[in-house]
Amino acid sequence: MTSPSPAPTTPVQDPPFDVDRFLARPLTARVATGGPTVRPTRYLWEEGAFRILTGPWARPPARVREDPAVALVVDVCEPTTGLTRQVIANGSAEILPFDVPRGRRKLSRYLGPDESRCDERFRRHLHGDPGDPGERGTVWLRLRPRRLRAAKLDFRVG
Repeated sequence: MTSPSPAPTTPVQDPPFDVDRFLARPLTARVATGGPTVRPTRYLWEEGAFRILTGPWARPPARVREDPAVALVVDVCEPTTGLTRQVIANGSAEILPFDVPRGRRKLSRYLGPDESRCDERFRRHLHGDPGDPGERGTVWLRLRPRRLRAAKLDFRVG
């Protein structure tokens, strides 16, 4: 497991909106790792860090082990209302062991509180058989941003 010492998070100076409230929404982040590659992902924002569920079935863990530099953006643009917000984070990511309570919080955030109604693929991460090769190695990629920027780019509609 990669575990660099956590870099201090630079808080957003005079944020133009409530960043924690924005990041608490079940939005999609796009994360960029070495290569470079960019991929959409669901995330959990807790304790000043982004957490992304991943494992050996995906490339980010190997890429982060090779080069922990990561950039991530969470944004919305609603053409009918003009609401446009973005949060951009940069820093060094680390690979941490998977824990079920945090996994449940992430799952319910995107799919609702009733686990029985969730797609089997997602439930497998919480209740999977550690002997199943598809489940072995589930981890968290954690990005505690060194730099976090927020922008409010709202526009007036017609």
